[in-house]
Amino acid sequence: MVEGPGQARTDRIIRETTKAVVFVVAGVAAVVSYRHAYAVVTAFGENGLAAYMIPVTLDGLVYASSMVILDAARNRLPPPLLAWVLLWLGITATLAANIAHGWEFGPVGAVVAAWPAVALVGCYEMLMWLIRTGPGARPASSGAEAEDLFQQAVRAYRKSIAEGRRLSERKLAERFGRSRRWARSVIAKAATEKPETPQDTARCQPGS
Repeated sequence: MVEGPGQARTDRIIRETTKAVVFVVAGVAAVVSYRHAYAVVTAFGENGLAAYMIPVTLDGLVYASSMVILDAARNRLPPPLLAWVLLWLGITATLAANIAHGWEFGPVGAVVAAWPAVALVGCYEMLMWLIRTGPGARPASSGAEAEDLFQQAVRAYRKSIAEGRRLSERKLAERFGRSRRWARSVIAKAATEKPETPQDTARCQPGS
């Protein structure tokens, strides 16, 4: 089904208004979550600048790790395991701080106090999803373009060997904006396919 101008405009309005609402809810939740975490930090002995900064590290860790995962998705690379670990560590820490703030009022108080953290993390991750799946996030390529890119990578890998600077699987993936599995298949192809002439190899464009 071909998307018409009206459909594209409607989709854009939906996405942009959703982003606006998510920003507002996340902003309110961030302020409340920060106040809860600050109260817990000061109650357990921290004061001065440290008391103000520690709560920032909780939600800041969620933000930083989510951005790394987002960047990997937009560049069609597998996100690093560390980013996922830190994301869930940050989510757990901010939830724990908010629950601790409301625990003196019993289970219901803990749930109410934890809600801003849940809303913050949920809204932020929805925003990341909207960005990851938005128009232009993953540029489509035809089969011919994909094949041409694959051959460019094969030539680049062979050229790096000829020059004594063999590209690693990771470097090859980063150069062409693909996954390491794709780079692995390029290396395998370069090892089994008949080498090209120097004229063919010279056509490779490093950094493309």
